[in-house]
Amino acid sequence: MNVYWHDIGIFATAIEIIFLNPKKSDMRNKFLLVVLFTLTISYSAFSQQSRAILKAGVNLANVSITDNGNIDDANMLTSFQVGLVGDIHVTSLLYFQPGLVFTGKGSKIEIGRPSENLYMKQTSNPFYIELPANFVIKLPFNNESHFFVGAGPYGAIGIAGKAKSDANVLGFTSSSEHNIEFSNDDPSTFGAEEGAGLGVLKRFDYGLNGIIGIEGKKLVLSAGYGLGLAKLQSGSNSGEDNNNKHRVLSFTVGVKL
Repeated sequence: MNVYWHDIGIFATAIEIIFLNPKKSDMRNKFLLVVLFTLTISYSAFSQQSRAILKAGVNLANVSITDNGNIDDANMLTSFQVGLVGDIHVTSLLYFQPGLVFTGKGSKIEIGRPSENLYMKQTSNPFYIELPANFVIKLPFNNESHFFVGAGPYGAIGIAGKAKSDANVLGFTSSSEHNIEFSNDDPSTFGAEEGAGLGVLKRFDYGLNGIIGIEGKKLVLSAGYGLGLAKLQSGSNSGEDNNNKHRVLSFTVGVKL
């Protein structure tokens, strides 16, 4: 893969603006860096040996609840994803796979059982436009089939979602639903976010992806894991610990275009 020097220059300028200018070095610009990186490399490489994969699948989403990043499996929320992924041959066994994916995340929190006199359930299902940028190694089974494994960063922007609450307290039931609010990462809104659970979230998310799977002549089967690195509420230090971050296990089926 030959990346043109003027494209590298654009990317280098973006790095300088984002990381050397403290007034602009926030999560939003880091997200834009991932976008620029993905688009720049993709544009240069797609003129060479490359193809695209249309994929869709199931997400098993959750949110970490401890400082070391552990989750409560009982809180897992089933959602979905659909998107388009590039498959760019870099060299030998190495491929670059940038993508544009509509994906659901979130969590489900339950206390008690629906038949009991004290029962509460809160469900948060935000949807993001996500831009993964994975590097993948493909090991051939034969001329048309490969086993592959890869990893890379992702950036995401929240665009929609619903938060639902159901309760049964001593026979009195209540139910509510509202659109998830995205705060644009404004630290001044943290007071409102702190008591809103997962009903108010940062708009921008970022993290790391891992992917593994097999591909044939036309079909691609894969499993992936998204490790969120950004806390979900504004005003919090994402690097302080691994509590309150997205965790997403996914299973997808893809078709080579």
